[in-house]
Amino acid sequence: MSGFIFGIGIAIDIAIDKQYMGFSHEKLDVYRVAIDDVRWAYLLGERLSGAHRHAKDQLLRASQSIPLNIAEGNGKASAGDRRRFFEIARGSALEWAATQDALEVCQAISPEENREGKNLLDRVVAMLTKMGGQGYSAQEESEVYGADGLRSGDAEYDADSDAQTDPSCNRPR
Repeated sequence: MSGFIFGIGIAIDIAIDKQYMGFSHEKLDVYRVAIDDVRWAYLLGERLSGAHRHAKDQLLRASQSIPLNIAEGNGKASAGDRRRFFEIARGSALEWAATQDALEVCQAISPEENREGKNLLDRVVAMLTKMGGQGYSAQEESEVYGADGLRSGDAEYDADSDAQTDPSCNRPR
């Protein structure tokens, strides 16, 4: 049972063609790692049945929720909306980790498999924690907007209020 998933790790090149990368969320490392983690969950899920079917369903839904919320959050215009979706994705990763713990105590997975899965999740949780705290998103280059000549990337946002601030003095406009 142990080690059946060993070595899958970060085989992101298979999941997403790096030549394409048409959507901004596909450029995020956290998204690519989360997509690879979904594969790990599916490989584990293939072995779960019977008494473990509810945990299998929970594991698969939580694993899919992570990249879906990353993508949706990255497409939001306001920092508060982005932060909310990144925090939801982080919550799904923690839910997945708890599901693995339940599977371990029920002896559906070994302690080694649980550790391996959590090692994959740890990186995603760390990145989402940082992104959620900053209201971060990857954005494409933008054109100049408005009479003040500011591009969308030139303005800073107050992470608590979503109010746009003047980058030269950090005061609300």
